[in-house]
Amino acid sequence: MTDTSLNAPSHRPLVIAHRGASVDHLENTVEAFAGARQQGADWVELDVRRSADGVLVVHHDAHLADGQLIRDLTAEELPEHIPSLAEAFETVDGLGVNIEIKSLPGEPDHEDMAMVCEAVVGLAAAYRPPELVRVSSFNIRAVDHIRETDPNLPTGWLTVERIGSHLILDRTVDHGHGAIHPWDELVDESLVDGAHNRGLKVLVWTVDDEERIAELASWGVDGIITNLPGVARRALDALA
Repeated sequence: MTDTSLNAPSHRPLVIAHRGASVDHLENTVEAFAGARQQGADWVELDVRRSADGVLVVHHDAHLADGQLIRDLTAEELPEHIPSLAEAFETVDGLGVNIEIKSLPGEPDHEDMAMVCEAVVGLAAAYRPPELVRVSSFNIRAVDHIRETDPNLPTGWLTVERIGSHLILDRTVDHGHGAIHPWDELVDESLVDGAHNRGLKVLVWTVDDEERIAELASWGVDGIITNLPGVARRALDALA
């Protein structure tokens, strides 16, 4: 069995399906996650929020399309296509799962951050060994809280800043996180080398172009987060 943990020695990055196979299926759904597996993804990436009755559910936005706030609805009141995090784990049993905690200041459910983090820690422990889970967020306080709750659960900081990339790497290390998740347009070989020299993994989002995937692989990135896991799988397999 192939070792798809982020700790595995490998010359090729992991294929991480962004919200599942999100071009071919409705994103963040059981169908998208099953499709990612079928297309050869090593991991899936998904977004987590908390329902009114405390269930962790997989959805990108704080609101539904009709404007209702997820935190104001129970899990049973949510549309059927929105899975719980537990259902998502079960769908991709054996694959790695990158859980993004949606908790930016100004979001209507931002105050739920601590409860979401603590629930993620508990559910992740029930469904995955630590090497097949990583928790990320644009909000560094959220991944800090994950580490405070369970220092053994791998964490990564999502970044989109255009300047001060190496200062961001230093801050990631100072906060004790093991990975940086930079926006693709920020990534060059110097950033990858700087991260690796600091002991950080590099998981790049969101990359769908085969030539760019090959370039990132040549620089030694650890994971490629993509909407097209089948395309990324073929591009990386062609490098073997």
